[in-house]
Amino acid sequence: MPKNAMVLAAGLGKRMRPLTETMPKPLVRVAGKTLLDWGLDSLAEVGVAKAVVNVHYFPEQIVAHVAGRSRPAVVISDESGGLLDSAGGIVKALPQLGADPFLVINADTFWIDRDRPNLERLALAWDAASMDILLMLADFSSATGHSGGTDFLADPDGRLRRAAGDPAGMIYAGAAIMHPRVFAAADAAPHSLNLYFDRAIAAGKLHGMKMEGRWITVGTPDAIAPAEAAVADAVAQDA
Repeated sequence: MPKNAMVLAAGLGKRMRPLTETMPKPLVRVAGKTLLDWGLDSLAEVGVAKAVVNVHYFPEQIVAHVAGRSRPAVVISDESGGLLDSAGGIVKALPQLGADPFLVINADTFWIDRDRPNLERLALAWDAASMDILLMLADFSSATGHSGGTDFLADPDGRLRRAAGDPAGMIYAGAAIMHPRVFAAADAAPHSLNLYFDRAIAAGKLHGMKMEGRWITVGTPDAIAPAEAAVADAVAQDA
């Protein structure tokens, strides 16, 4: 299991307005817990020691919110001077993430595990020799709140290629393991992780693992009620 993780929490959350007119999206609550805590709790459950959380929009609210957490230890990567997008934010945080492979999770999605934690399954599937990036994937039947198409198609050996909306494809579920070598010589300037996904595809080193359980994304205020219903349903099934 990687000991360090990057939590992408610096977005503007424009689609979540009016809720995000006074708070950052990661602090929106679903089923009594903030989106950020859903992610941090999943990291704590599998023993991740340090989470680097990037902040930009209402940064002081996130700083205050995580101040009381001890597992994982939270380090703030401050982007209040300028939003760096997904990849730029990771590059800025690399000194804190270290030289070993690390987890990356989005702060606006979460999941309900079925049996073994999906992050543990992701770590077991990771192979640094054959992979640069390993993505957690979800299919439509396990997704709540997803309004887009599919992202990737998987070959029998787990290598991924772009799905271009193919209904047989799967959705990127907002969690991954990445080797820091993919960011060699990269600048901490605004740019997207999609650049590195495409490079890894070209090199045959982008792989995927299908998650088990329920994957939940909350993109708009209207998505909160279905998300809470999905959580309640998962809890009832476990009871």
